[in-house]
Amino acid sequence: MGLSSANTVVNEGFQFCIFDLRRGQHEGQELDKILFFYPADLPFSTQLSVIGLSEGLITFTRIFSPEAACEVIEAERHSHVFHQAEPDIWMVMVVEKSKESDAIWRIDALRRVLKEVHSLFVMFHGSIRSLLDKEPSGELVRSHLYAFIMDYLSAFQKRSPWDICCCDFLVGKKIKLPSFRDCLKERGTVQMLTVGREAALEVQSLVRVLESCAGNAPCYSLVLFQDLLVSTTLSPDDTINLFTYAVLRLAPNALLSRASSWSYLRKGNTASQIAAASVMASSGSVSEQFYGSRDTSPHGGERSHVVRPLQHNKWYKGTDGFLVTDIWGPEVGSMVSATPTVLLHQTEERMYLCVYQHKSLTLILLFPISSILNGEQGISVVKQQIVENASLKMLKVEEKLSKGWGGENAYHVGGYRYLLVDGDRNVSRASPPGKVTTLTKESLISLSNLREEIDLEKSRAKWDDPDHEKDLEICIRAKNNAWVIARTTRGKELYMVLEKANETLLFASDAIEKFSNRYCSGAFSLD
Repeated sequence: MGLSSANTVVNEGFQFCIFDLRRGQHEGQELDKILFFYPADLPFSTQLSVIGLSEGLITFTRIFSPEAACEVIEAERHSHVFHQAEPDIWMVMVVEKSKESDAIWRIDALRRVLKEVHSLFVMFHGSIRSLLDKEPSGELVRSHLYAFIMDYLSAFQKRSPWDICCCDFLVGKKIKLPSFRDCLKERGTVQMLTVGREAALEVQSLVRVLESCAGNAPCYSLVLFQDLLVSTTLSPDDTINLFTYAVLRLAPNALLSRASSWSYLRKGNTASQIAAASVMASSGSVSEQFYGSRDTSPHGGERSHVVRPLQHNKWYKGTDGFLVTDIWGPEVGSMVSATPTVLLHQTEERMYLCVYQHKSLTLILLFPISSILNGEQGISVVKQQIVENASLKMLKVEEKLSKGWGGENAYHVGGYRYLLVDGDRNVSRASPPGKVTTLTKESLISLSNLREEIDLEKSRAKWDDPDHEKDLEICIRAKNNAWVIARTTRGKELYMVLEKANETLLFASDAIEKFSNRYCSGAFSLD
């Protein structure tokens, strides 16, 4: 989720660890189980204490709920948030509670951070277990996890004003967590651009042309305008992962503002790498030795090259319109940078990742490595085909989408501050962040607490009757007299704040009905 500057800031009272229950079970080998720990410069005794407590909580809760993995333990001073990323591989976030009113967060929002970290990591590097099987000492997976997560938590950069998807968390040495101010956002979903019929037909035509440029090789695509999804031919999980990465690092708002080229990238390596390396070195020599941050440069030399796809300012627009990067290092036996690759969740197939950009239009194209003859040379041929045969189509699509684009407040609805989530399609839409900031602190805290209650009800319903989704409606009058409302039905959720509503519940109910009928096709209407 996008994080504002006023979000919860956690310094010393925050730990984030990943460990493997199959490792370190013998005396003297306890460190083997630690795959990642933040802050890495904590004494190993402290790290083992945190992980040992987590193991104990996991084992204890299995006695009462053997079928349901532990999700959260609330202690007097800390919240322990769990995510079983893979069999016997756990991710745990420990957050210290505070009496400060700003230190209010939803547990589900924190768990979604853990899920996002793992999903993105697997997309680039494969599963944690596969890396452990490949190199059982753990040095390989530790070096990859350390570089990846530190880049994920890297220094905050100003995002698009309408970005409601994702952001960075680390500001200096302080972690910024999703707080009550993010209660009208939903991580793990995509935000769609609404297009008219004529524009939709143009996009479909463009997708067909792109597929034809690949010849006999399959071609998967995502089309984005600004930071919004227009079209996808991928599975829902793969769409979310690539959409998230695009908003973080590939979309126009995520790239450097100044014009760049491949020659500039080659010249700028030294300065950018010094800046990036400072993050990796911040945890001291102990972490470097144990977590194996062996090589952070794009050219590994004698040491293994750790691919760091979440580095800032490492993608640039080439002269042919395709984005280029040296993150994946040079092609074997060449000084030319290798084409990026990702692993699809649905097919578990490694794909070439090619990104084309024209103004506000971004095309993400994926081609199976096994289907491209001659590797890098074959990808160059496909790119040339796209430039020659699809350029005019792309210009036309960008022009049509730009004409229909209403700007950063395109989805603002006067009088409402809302979040609409379609869980079946993994799509969300919300009031623009600039409009949400007009809400009072009391309204946001009330909605955050309400969403926490909805999360608990959904969790209970999932285990009580997994085949039946429970419809819920809750309306609360906040201390500042605002109406805070939640409705869930048939996989869809609507959260709303009405600060200028009439005093009666009937007025608030009527306002929801009008919103539902006009913007949700009546999905939340009570008739």
